Order: sequence, then structure tokens, then C-alpha cells
Amino acid sequence: MTNFFEFEADFVDSLRCIPMQVRYNLDTCGIKLKLSDWNHLTQDEREALVTLSCGTETEIKAYQEYLQELILERTGQPVATLPIDSYPAWLDSNNLPVTLQEKAQEIGITITLSQWADLTPLQRFALIKLSRPGHENKNFPRAIAEFNLADSQNL
Repeated sequence: MTNFFEFEADFVDSLRCIPMQVRYNLDTCGIKLKLSDWNHLTQDEREALVTLSCGTETEIKAYQEYLQELILERTGQPVATLPIDSYPAWLDSNNLPVTLQEKAQEIGITITLSQWADLTPLQRFALIKLSRPGHENKNFPRAIAEFNLADSQNL
């Protein structure tokens, strides 16, 4: 399944940046992929990373192995790994992360627990990633509007 967000529209055709769907898969399989590594991949390889499933244990392992081999082949360096969170915040529809609440308040909105629960895990993942301290957050208000969490005229 390919899920691109409207706030990614400026780069998804070329895949010059790593889309949220791939970033979600990277966190799921415990791989830290740098943009410079991504840029070593062909368009077909990038598209494969977008479309490959990464949900079951078997798919996660296959995704991880495919990407590890690909990066080693393209860069000559092993890919960096990350610990895999067994229950990441984006899968928890009952708890709204504090950092996300704070980021939303910075732009003058409040996200309710009900709104959070209604989002897909990929949408929750995107909001968490876009609300991190130190992250260029220009897409955060766009994601808020796209996910119907606030009126875009108020952002």
C-alpha cells in the first residue's frame, strides 16, 4: 500500500526525500537511513521501499534485510540500526504524546484524545515525527490541516 500525504506533494514524484511511509517502515524494522544513503538508491529501489510491505514479522525481517543489502551494495557501508520499540507511541491511540500536545499548542490548537484515536497509525507517526524538537516543522501545520485536526485558515 502506498500512502503519500498532501504535505509531501513537493517531493513524492521524484522521491528526493524519504516519504513518511518509508520512514514508518524504517522505524518498524529498526533502520536509520540517512538522506545521503537514500540518494544513492535508484528511483526503482526507492519505489520498492515505498511499496514493500513491512507489517508482519516476516515482512519486517525481509524489508530490513533488503535495505541492509541495498545500502551496503550502494555505499559500501552497513546501514545504521536503531532499537525497535515494541509498542511505539503512534500505535497507542489512548495516549497523546506530550511533545505533540506542546507543538500543537505552539500553533494555537488543541488535539483531543478522540481526534488522536481517529487517526491512522501512519498519520499519528507523521505528527509525532513532525513535532519533534529540532525538526524543521514547516509541514506540521500542513499535516494538522490535512488530517482535519484544525481549520487550515486558523494555522
